[in-house]
Amino acid sequence: MLEKPDIQDASIIACLGDAYGLRITQLDFLPLGADQGTAVYRAVGDDAAVYFVKLRRNDFDDMTIRVPKLLHDQGVRQVIAPIPTLTGQLWTQVDEFKLAVFPFIDGHNGYETDLQDHHWVEFGRALKAIHTALIPPTILERIQRETYAARWRQEVRQILAQVEGTTFHDPVAAELAAFLNGQQAAISALVGRAEALAAVLQAHSQQLILCHGDIHAGNVLIDVDDHFYLVDWDTLILAPKERDLMFVGGGLFMNRRSPEQEEALFYQGYGQTQIDPVALAYYRYERIVQDIAAFSSQILSTDDGEDRANGLRLLMGQFEPGNVIEIAYRSEKNLPPEHRGE
Repeated sequence: MLEKPDIQDASIIACLGDAYGLRITQLDFLPLGADQGTAVYRAVGDDAAVYFVKLRRNDFDDMTIRVPKLLHDQGVRQVIAPIPTLTGQLWTQVDEFKLAVFPFIDGHNGYETDLQDHHWVEFGRALKAIHTALIPPTILERIQRETYAARWRQEVRQILAQVEGTTFHDPVAAELAAFLNGQQAAISALVGRAEALAAVLQAHSQQLILCHGDIHAGNVLIDVDDHFYLVDWDTLILAPKERDLMFVGGGLFMNRRSPEQEEALFYQGYGQTQIDPVALAYYRYERIVQDIAAFSSQILSTDDGEDRANGLRLLMGQFEPGNVIEIAYRSEKNLPPEHRGE
């Protein structure tokens, strides 16, 4: 989230002392990410050690903490492991939030810096290691599984109906409504394509593997020593590998390279693999639909906050030439003829 949550710094500092034995001398809120349920902080201890503190409320899933620890312990260096509490737990509770602590990585994400060729290759190696990791059955059975559910598609349809017949006095909501009304045909087409491809995938069994689920530019990190990391595991899921692979060449890394250039470098590290064009296209469409639903709901559910204006900017940017919508439609050319849109 971009705005500091309603929790006192003193409560967080006290929690870090009680649960982790950390004596914190400085705590700074970091306005990062579009997720309204997650807040992050930079904490400095009295020994000058620096920590990344993550607060998560509402739908906390402990697998999003346990699995990164497991991957790191298996040698996937590009995954940052949480620091355990004094009692060996991987998180604790403070007010309405679950709190986890990680080493603070001083660096820049993919929005702030350009991934170099060797970063893209390492990205591929890291994701291959994650996709082939040995996960105990007791962990696998607790990870969410892909169902191609219609939740986001239904929500977008409801939002389109809502804004068509409502006058909004809040300027951000009014601008959103005008934009959605102007793009109603295009958005309905996106929803329709996602729905059609979901039906194809639901009709056939798919190999489900461990996926990060949200590897856009904001969730890759390059530190000051040029080390590459994958961060933010809140979208962890068992799904076809295309759930992750769709981000490569999908317009989610600032378009500093062409989709073909991103893919060529990435697959040097990942290795050759058979891509299901239906799954790849589905995930690109569904990601756009989810963003429309999430950003629109965020804007319409409240009438203040910097997060709302940022969400509107991100939503509108997806419709620009060369961005994710145009790239999603390009995926149609790789589909079998019987699955292509009209």
